[in-house]
Amino acid sequence: MTFDVNVLLDSFSQFAAGFIARLPYTLAGLGLMVLFLIAAPMVQSLVQRLLQQAHRRANVALVFGRLARWATVIAGILIGLMVMLPGFSPAELLASLGIASVAIGFAFKDILQNFLAGLLLLLTAPLEEGDEIVVQSYEGTVEKIYTRATYLRTYDGRLVLIPNTTLFTNPITINTASDRRRQDFDVGIGYGDDMTAAKQHILDAIRSVPEVLEEPAPEVLATELADSAVVLRARWWVAPYRRNVVQVQDKVVTAIKNRLDEAGVDIPFPTQVTLFQDQTPRQDDEQGEAQGDQAEAGQNGAPAPRRSSRS
Repeated sequence: MTFDVNVLLDSFSQFAAGFIARLPYTLAGLGLMVLFLIAAPMVQSLVQRLLQQAHRRANVALVFGRLARWATVIAGILIGLMVMLPGFSPAELLASLGIASVAIGFAFKDILQNFLAGLLLLLTAPLEEGDEIVVQSYEGTVEKIYTRATYLRTYDGRLVLIPNTTLFTNPITINTASDRRRQDFDVGIGYGDDMTAAKQHILDAIRSVPEVLEEPAPEVLATELADSAVVLRARWWVAPYRRNVVQVQDKVVTAIKNRLDEAGVDIPFPTQVTLFQDQTPRQDDEQGEAQGDQAEAGQNGAPAPRRSSRS
């Protein structure tokens, strides 16, 4: 088999002719890609501006702005390939990547679930940055909501990254969903004290704390007749944030204690009495014999004889 240079030259010339013939299309496709790449940041800025005006939430606008930017880039690449390659179509690309996409889907299942859950959380907005929430065993303040996870700052200063799937599929308590929050505190008074007067003293103590809301008004309810005290439950409303809740409770409990002490109202505490009985072994034997005689007398119908102990 001999090497034919003419065949090689013909093949090269055909390739060069085809390349020159497709060169305008190639340049046009590359130009379209560059235009889409340049337009992507502008599309992102436009989407962010429109969403901020509609939702007034910076994180929602940021997430969907980024999605619009990447969608623009991908669209530019696909359109450029269609211009450069006459036989190319996005449908054929998706078909060729069918098996690979299934494998990728299984590999990134958790990531995709968290991503979709994050988008739904951002759209439905059940909670916002700055809300104080309780989810599972975590309680704290929401710092950031991203598409994959939500950043929660606990009250002791730790940062917890909670997957958005957890937030979307589990019950969440939002302590700051309302502008007020009720607090309860039980206090016991003696059975000999005037209950009506004690209630009024407790109400006066609660109202003396400036942070307690006037509406709804605080109240005191009798809830239990316990073993050593009559239990009165004090209830009041405050702003919902935890720092305020804790500080107000400290002030209210202190005011109640001081007011009851000034009024001479007794705050009893449980009293437990323990009886001790000292028995020697000889006393145990005598008691056992006495019990046996009583049982025998009960069976015969006659009183049992009294035993005398000798020293």
